[in-house]
Amino acid sequence: MTRLFVKICGISTRDAVAAGADSGADAIGFVFAPGSPRQVTAEQARSLMTELPSSIETVGVFRNQPIDTVLSTARSAGVTTVQLHGDEGDVEFDQLRAEGFGTIRAISIDDYRRLSFAGQLRPDDRLLIDAVTPGGGTAFDPSLLADAAPTGFWILAGGLTPQNVAELVRAGKPRGVDVSSGVEVSRGVKDPGLIHAFVDEARSA
Repeated sequence: MTRLFVKICGISTRDAVAAGADSGADAIGFVFAPGSPRQVTAEQARSLMTELPSSIETVGVFRNQPIDTVLSTARSAGVTTVQLHGDEGDVEFDQLRAEGFGTIRAISIDDYRRLSFAGQLRPDDRLLIDAVTPGGGTAFDPSLLADAAPTGFWILAGGLTPQNVAELVRAGKPRGVDVSSGVEVSRGVKDPGLIHAFVDEARSA
């Protein structure tokens, strides 16, 4: 059985970084999108990453930002992967890959269904499928994927918590999960105990 990929996103403190590493998470996400309560600078992310073993994937999260800004920030921070969570297309993803970055294409469940049925998603994309309102803390119904299940590597996101992640993994059968608000004690503030609980529950499925 393939081990479930677990990403903890929106990390901004050393305690949260340590909890992500100690819990066995596979990836840690740093948000560079302006206006997010979890936004960090490239310098902050680089400093936080000194606490991480090289085996953990580091992901820079961007939304509708110029590709030159994305590239310069990702290089400065030192992340290995870039997640684009906006209206970016194949050109931007190809440019990121050409520069040596891994990529994650994050889209809402509605956009996924629209693009999938239109044949506008590439089979080599690593997808993160989120709720209709990304960051809204509400999970989507996995049955929405019944007639359009992704065939490649895809990550379930949106409204996941330690309480519901195992059930939703069993229902949707993703290759990975991503959590942010579901392991917070207040908006933007991660709880180390919840991070550990989330990883344990996700892997139990």
